[in-house]
Amino acid sequence: MIEVNGLSFTYPRCRERTLQQLDFRIAEGEIFGILGPSGAGKSTLQKILTGILKNYEGSAKMMGIEIRTSDSSLNEQIGVAFEFPNFYTKFTALENLQLFGSLYKKQAVNPMDLLREVGLQDAAGMRVSQLSKGMKMRLNFCRALLHEPAILFLDEPTSGLDPGHAEGMKALIRNQKAMGKTVIITTHHMKVAEELCDRIAFLVDGSIKLIDSPRELMVRRGTKRLAVEYRRNDGVLARTEFSLEGIGDNPDFLHTIRQFPLETIHSQEASLEQIFIEVTGRKLQ
Repeated sequence: MIEVNGLSFTYPRCRERTLQQLDFRIAEGEIFGILGPSGAGKSTLQKILTGILKNYEGSAKMMGIEIRTSDSSLNEQIGVAFEFPNFYTKFTALENLQLFGSLYKKQAVNPMDLLREVGLQDAAGMRVSQLSKGMKMRLNFCRALLHEPAILFLDEPTSGLDPGHAEGMKALIRNQKAMGKTVIITTHHMKVAEELCDRIAFLVDGSIKLIDSPRELMVRRGTKRLAVEYRRNDGVLARTEFSLEGIGDNPDFLHTIRQFPLETIHSQEASLEQIFIEVTGRKLQ
């Protein structure tokens, strides 16, 4: 679906490259996460893949077409939702969707259906200037889906959303994957990437430091131990770790879980943030 080989980019009048020799593939129907701190090059990479920046070095192909030489027809295949959406603030939410939908060659999706899908049906007649950031983010998601694109680019898709709407947004993204869409998410929120992405790439200082599925990274870089919290007979909370190797025959482990009321039990896989700090030596901001 997307193939990137030796991709580099330097902004005019800048000495250092913003992106350096990137190589990766994104398969059809995959949710792919691009993670990194502010200034890592995430936005630049997204602008290249969406055809905004074309004076790059190397190759970036979408559906077999080199992006720098593509025409406007490629725009019919992609939907983009930037973190800071621009709308006509004096128009209503519905009017904005109707206007943007008219720009595509293919028949647009009924905007009211999209508004209902994100819980904004009651805000259809409200001016955009009256909407909260979270409501604008949901409206922005609707705009990206108007022409039923094959590829979605979502920049910080849960930004500004309360926990309930954030979970709803994740469900909508999973639904797009279930429909066969390819989704590229740029974020610095590790939990979002862990819950949504099939694979992730750590982008730091314009280079990809690590790329794999969240589960493989967390398991491979964690410790093969099990932490058990339990109440001793005197009521004091205690915690003991056991090696996962041969744990089913470990007499101390079996005694603990049989003798004491358990509070929690957890395997000790690494978190994505721990892995990020370990690999890059930097914290997310």
